[in-house]
Amino acid sequence: MNREEAILRELNLHPLWKARGRPDVVHVQAAPAAGVVVVSQPMQTAEVAVAEAAVPVSERSREQLIGGLGWAELKAQVHDCSACKLRAGCTQTVFGVGDEQADWLFVGEGPGADEDARGEPFVGQAGKLLDNMLLAIKLKRGSNTYIANIVKCRPPGNRTPEQDEIAACLPYLQRQIALIQPKVIVALGKTAASALLQTGDTALASLRGKVHDYQGIPLIITYHPAYLLRAPLEKAKTWQDLCLAVQTIDV
Repeated sequence: MNREEAILRELNLHPLWKARGRPDVVHVQAAPAAGVVVVSQPMQTAEVAVAEAAVPVSERSREQLIGGLGWAELKAQVHDCSACKLRAGCTQTVFGVGDEQADWLFVGEGPGADEDARGEPFVGQAGKLLDNMLLAIKLKRGSNTYIANIVKCRPPGNRTPEQDEIAACLPYLQRQIALIQPKVIVALGKTAASALLQTGDTALASLRGKVHDYQGIPLIITYHPAYLLRAPLEKAKTWQDLCLAVQTIDV
């Protein structure tokens, strides 16, 4: 058995099958970062002032600061961050890892216990599965790929990050995306999908199988590797999503 066949067997995808045709492409424009005003028609000066006043000055200035940082400054900012309550309960921040000019960006939810200990995303059992998912589409961690999370600190008990925690941390990820300029983003799980696209409580199943748009970058949504460990039968659907991502980046 060769290496590729072994990987596909581990993903419950052997013998290899391919999806027929390509799912419909649906462009869903991501919500802009907080503090950015989107208008459908010209606004009067007074209206602009009112809209800007709706966002606290401190919040606007923080996002503006983060939006102008380079890699070294951004890493330092994340390392020293105390903008939400998560930092007080974790060992260290988990910035992200990989090729800073990668074509592929994979975004998860947040660090777990193993990630918190090592300071790198996806290093536990879910990380091993993610590595096999990458190998299945001829990718490798650190080579033309970048891996990050919605939040940089581990939530207590690995709970889902709360909305204020996501809001405090999302500008860091948005700046990472702006610096990397990937050709495709793969959102791993509902938390990552809803944070990037501002879809609220929309079910992940209804977001799959489509090419979404995040500020001009194609975004594919699939299941989180940790979920796949609990529901291995869903791995076939994840393979479908990865095939869609490959088709999208090859266009």
